[in-house]
Amino acid sequence: MAGKKREIQLQTVINTQSLWEEMLQNKGVTVIDVYQAWCGPCKAMQTLFRKLKNELNEEEILHFVVAEADSILALQSFRDNCEPVFLFSVNGKIISKIEGANAPLVNQTIINLVNEERKIVAGEMDRPQYHEITLVDSNADARKGSKESMDRIYSIAIIKPEAMNTGKTIEIKENIANAGFVIEAEDNRVLTENQVRDFYRQKSEQPDFEEFVSLMTNRLSYVLVVSRSNEQEFALKEENITEPETELQEPPEEQPEMDTPPVVKKKWGSTLEEYLDKENIHEFCDVEEDEENVHKFIDLFFPDFKNIKLEKILVLLRPDLFQEKKEDVLSIILNEGFLILMQRQLVLTEEEARILCKEYENEDYFENVIENMTSLCVQFAMESLPINQFYGSDSLELAERDIQYFFPPQQTLALIKPHVTPEQREAILHRIKEAGFEITQMKEILLKGNVDKIYYKIANKFFYNDVVEALSEGPSLVMVLSKWNAISDWRRLMGPTDPNEAKLLSPDSIRAQFGTSTLRNAVHGSTNAAEAVQGIYNIFEEIVPENPENPEEN
Repeated sequence: MAGKKREIQLQTVINTQSLWEEMLQNKGVTVIDVYQAWCGPCKAMQTLFRKLKNELNEEEILHFVVAEADSILALQSFRDNCEPVFLFSVNGKIISKIEGANAPLVNQTIINLVNEERKIVAGEMDRPQYHEITLVDSNADARKGSKESMDRIYSIAIIKPEAMNTGKTIEIKENIANAGFVIEAEDNRVLTENQVRDFYRQKSEQPDFEEFVSLMTNRLSYVLVVSRSNEQEFALKEENITEPETELQEPPEEQPEMDTPPVVKKKWGSTLEEYLDKENIHEFCDVEEDEENVHKFIDLFFPDFKNIKLEKILVLLRPDLFQEKKEDVLSIILNEGFLILMQRQLVLTEEEARILCKEYENEDYFENVIENMTSLCVQFAMESLPINQFYGSDSLELAERDIQYFFPPQQTLALIKPHVTPEQREAILHRIKEAGFEITQMKEILLKGNVDKIYYKIANKFFYNDVVEALSEGPSLVMVLSKWNAISDWRRLMGPTDPNEAKLLSPDSIRAQFGTSTLRNAVHGSTNAAEAVQGIYNIFEEIVPENPENPEEN
């Protein structure tokens, strides 16, 4: 398939010691994604690598490879390492290492090394004396021991589609949290067949297992990483049970006083699975608690979990700083390892400015601050005000409130068409998640006879019957996608309607990679807010789209 061929061309596969030694003969910069055989390379970084390869356009001095640690003697210290590792080789010397999928840092490292190579080739600078990194890790055993002594124990939980459809997801999550467990990461997704078979391997001999696999791969599940502390384990294991109260009586004088009966301790279990069983919600939620398997599934479902726990904060650049130093500030933010998930330029209303600048409301210059914050352009702004040119949320709660206010989520209807193969569908779903969309609703349906629920605007067009025929070839996957600016962002990710045009104008778009013709162009999305509202209602009647404000159409 086209998508897979492209990935092979992007990164050379290194899976033997001899290929590793051959790779070290590369001239220039080689970016090495070190991976474990059971989890594969870090797909989340491939979009960045493809972008850099196209933008830098340095075939001779920039190379990308994936190296399987399990098969290469030189990489034995990275075996059983749960987080992604990226090595950087310059003319055969490993001179840098980045642990974790830190996209901004990896991006800047590659750009810096390529720029140095360009200058060296042009004779503008001498080659630096790099410090070569030794790949044999003498601290591996110490790190392993440290990991085993960590004070938190992790589990993977999957809330099944039937719970999602009956609205029990929130109840289950609340029960887990109220019991003292911590939900460290969560995501709703359609599991692949391989993921279901691997996670539920102990049920594979049951007679209805194939039917179960089909159910789990056609609807949304909710995946959680749940943790508990080692101290919590004892507290949950034993629960004091007191005997029913009875009226106390003094014993007869001639009768010796009896010992107080011991307190009965009821053991109901410390694990998440035992807790769910106690609460009678185990039928809606399945748990994996074997340590080795948990780490494997964390890497599979949440590849960035171990290197960063992402927290979101709202940052606002006040007018003076925005006008004069915007690019410098954004560059510093990225170089410090932050990810800019969303950004927009806006003129604050007076009410918004007063809320954000509340800390200055008792100062003499407060009204000048408000005038500055609501100025249309820099020449109308007041200079030299004694205020910080940044605003940042003070807490996670405030950050959530601020982000919801300035980046309100919007919903759009999305469709993956019947001609898309299961492998391509999985890749498209990954692209959707990677782009920051949340899949809030999903179902697989055969659109034959229901095409007008989505394509009602073209029902009178001469090509409508061709559309119906293409969409009747098999089941389609229909989704509600949610994020700020969802409608235009989804249309941008899809690319132009004609896949041939998409390959020229937007080669990384979904239609460029998976479309075969205008009718079989892999995906569909709402054109505007009104169409999104109507389409979502037609397919998911009970759903009312959030914030369907008119977006900028593409």
